[in-house]
Amino acid sequence: MKKLSIVIPVFNEESSIHDLVSELNDVFGNDNSIEVIFINDGSTDSSQSKLEDNVKKYDSFKLVNLYRNYGKSIALQAGIEVSNGNLIATLDSDLQDNPAELKNLISEIENGYDLVTGWKENRRDSFEKRFASKIFNFFVKLFSGLKINDSNTGIKVLKKEVASSLNLYGGRHRYIPLLAHQKNYKVSEVSVEHRERKYGISKYGSERYKDGFFDFLTILFLGKYMDRPLHFFGGLGFTSILFGVLSEIYVLHLKYNLGHSFQQHIALIIFGSLLIITGLQLFTFGLIGEIIVNRNQKAKNYIKEIIG
Repeated sequence: MKKLSIVIPVFNEESSIHDLVSELNDVFGNDNSIEVIFINDGSTDSSQSKLEDNVKKYDSFKLVNLYRNYGKSIALQAGIEVSNGNLIATLDSDLQDNPAELKNLISEIENGYDLVTGWKENRRDSFEKRFASKIFNFFVKLFSGLKINDSNTGIKVLKKEVASSLNLYGGRHRYIPLLAHQKNYKVSEVSVEHRERKYGISKYGSERYKDGFFDFLTILFLGKYMDRPLHFFGGLGFTSILFGVLSEIYVLHLKYNLGHSFQQHIALIIFGSLLIITGLQLFTFGLIGEIIVNRNQKAKNYIKEIIG
């Protein structure tokens, strides 16, 4: 069993690979308890051939080639699944994170934390990225209760049990600390050096903002209501029915107390009826969700450890 597995997703970073390998070798080259796992996420440049050449040179290096470009979350998940370390580290391949900082994160893990993420306190990125990051982290702290400054940095260290529980897909890599926090793991952060991008450009476009927002809503919903869907849909259904009934009562008030005819308020009658029908449908969705959860519930998903 290795002490540490460093998982590095790579997508079209041919210019960075030589320097990245050199830095990794300088920091960890003499430690046989550490493995470095490169995940080639369907690169279309010469990244794969350069990685293959380096894997042959170093016994501690491993390369996983994916069929195509699946995205960072799937690449990280693939690396976690093939890793052998008690600790899992993640690192971006664009050289903006200093691999030597992993040692500081490991030291923080040894203070009793389950996951430690890097904080790009002096971020070397464009104003757009820095502004978007501040907004992103503000909403994460506001709605999740996770009080860290930088949730989406690429450099992290986490225990293998935490990594194995994440189930990364879509854009969930942005919320790794939040996913761990929802499972009541202890999360911390350490300020790390962040460098300007040396080669190429970022591989992530403006669609990451939209995708990140939807992923955030999904994670918040699943984290809070995954095992009790009726609490969510039932709450919406009750509110809808309540307003529907109040609308119909108001129409009756207009009819019998003020002498109005039903024809004068037909739109309000229809609107109230639709609210009531929608509320009943939401209740039905919640009940169906409860049935599905009950049929698939397994106690082992909630057991942290068994002693004795």
